[in-house]
Amino acid sequence: MNAVRLLLDRLTLYLPVLLMGTLAMATYWLVRSSPTVSAPEPAAAVQHQPDYFMRKFAVKTYDAEGKLKSEVSGGEARHFPDTDTLEIDQVHIRSFNEQGRLTVATARQAITNGDASEVQLIGNARVVREAVPDKNGRLQPSMTLTGEFLHAFMNTERVKSHKPVELTHGKDRFTADSMDFDNLDRVMLMTGRVRGQLVPATTP
Repeated sequence: MNAVRLLLDRLTLYLPVLLMGTLAMATYWLVRSSPTVSAPEPAAAVQHQPDYFMRKFAVKTYDAEGKLKSEVSGGEARHFPDTDTLEIDQVHIRSFNEQGRLTVATARQAITNGDASEVQLIGNARVVREAVPDKNGRLQPSMTLTGEFLHAFMNTERVKSHKPVELTHGKDRFTADSMDFDNLDRVMLMTGRVRGQLVPATTP
């Protein structure tokens, strides 16, 4: 009995030490096993990637009165949400101004904004304005602009280019290194090496 009591006394003496050691080991294990809090990841950079495609398409827009305002068609189109632009292959655009006069634009590729009011024509670019009567009722010949790059503003009927262009107005022909044409004011600024060929009008 004395030996048993002596053993119990020793266990009672060392029990707090054993409990503290066990608690310390358990705490260490919990710290090692707990998942670490990761630092917040930086926001992903916006990438210039298309979010949808269209193939062999045609899109028409109408004004408030239901009249056709523009028609855009092409072989393939890719929309980029970061810039809200549309890249179109083999583009063909028909646009009508407030008077109903037609302008047609074509190119190997085009980059347009959301409502197609601003179009960059790239590669074999061509803009044709149909023949229209002037203030006196006399029919003015059609006008054609061609070049490797044309920047067309459809609503304001303006076409600009920082690359060589050719203008054909009826039988007259002009070339220049760059051009800024305002169809509403009938003003054209041609810069660089400008050349022109004027054909006299024939009288009936």
